[in-house]
Amino acid sequence: MNKTVSIIPHSSSYTISSKVKDYFILIKFTLSFMVVFSSVVCYLLAPNVEYNLASVLILFFAGLCITGSANAINQTVERKTDALMKRTANRPVAAGRMSVNEAWAFAIIAGGIGIIIMGYWFNFASALLSLFSLFLYAFIYTPLKRVNAISVIVGAFPGALPCLIGWVAGTGYVNPFASFQGVLSNGEVVQFMNYGGYILFAIQFFWQFPHFWAIAWLAHKDYDKAGFKLLPSREGTTRFSAMQTVIYSMMMVPIGMLPYYFNVGGILSFWVLLVCNLWMVFVSILLMIKMNSAAARRVMFSSYFYLMIVFLALLFDKV
Repeated sequence: MNKTVSIIPHSSSYTISSKVKDYFILIKFTLSFMVVFSSVVCYLLAPNVEYNLASVLILFFAGLCITGSANAINQTVERKTDALMKRTANRPVAAGRMSVNEAWAFAIIAGGIGIIIMGYWFNFASALLSLFSLFLYAFIYTPLKRVNAISVIVGAFPGALPCLIGWVAGTGYVNPFASFQGVLSNGEVVQFMNYGGYILFAIQFFWQFPHFWAIAWLAHKDYDKAGFKLLPSREGTTRFSAMQTVIYSMMMVPIGMLPYYFNVGGILSFWVLLVCNLWMVFVSILLMIKMNSAAARRVMFSSYFYLMIVFLALLFDKV
């Protein structure tokens, strides 16, 4: 009898921890955290925004709800193809540990909560952009992955929109030509154009190509088995695919200079971005030369560090 009583709490706690773990997998927590991190930083980079812990935490929670919702829909729609791939077979819906109805219910509730918070706490424009980003990722990009490699370009838009959403949450303006007053770090009040959000969007937009193609290179056999067309070349891991990675990495170099010229960041962040972008070009060239998994892995890990370093440098060096 005592033995039975001691087992029940253990079993119950194991079930709860397993369910929590499944929800972390469902929302792709690590990926969602990166996305929300960039949105929060871009919010704080807006000229008229001062640091406020409550606003940061609320934006983080809302962003996690919206991004988590998009990822939940993605895993629900792709449950059959996920089950075919080693790297995704253990996802809760694909593995059968979570029902389709449960995943859909979570996605709808989480997405709705996130969008309502964005509209209520920040502004209607950021809520509308959030809804558009969620729709684009879940219902356009997700099914397109099995049709054509252009899906990567389509997916790069919702992948970069969190930067613009964060900026718009801070400024209230979507129009890039809108002007508003902001205060420089030295206390001077100046007129700003609303270019900043689109520059930050462009940084994350172009970053996604070397990042995602490196992942697709490493997981090509798995993706091919599931019918996903994600590398630029139809043949997959070819020199053409590697060359595209180099080209998009090179495009990041001039884009990385724009924050300095449009008063988003100072001279310190200018040099940090330049070094980081040149490093991405370098590792992409190594991929084109070596054409192996080790080189692709180097591009992938470099891209992870890139985003964190670049956005923190811009925030630290905010004009």
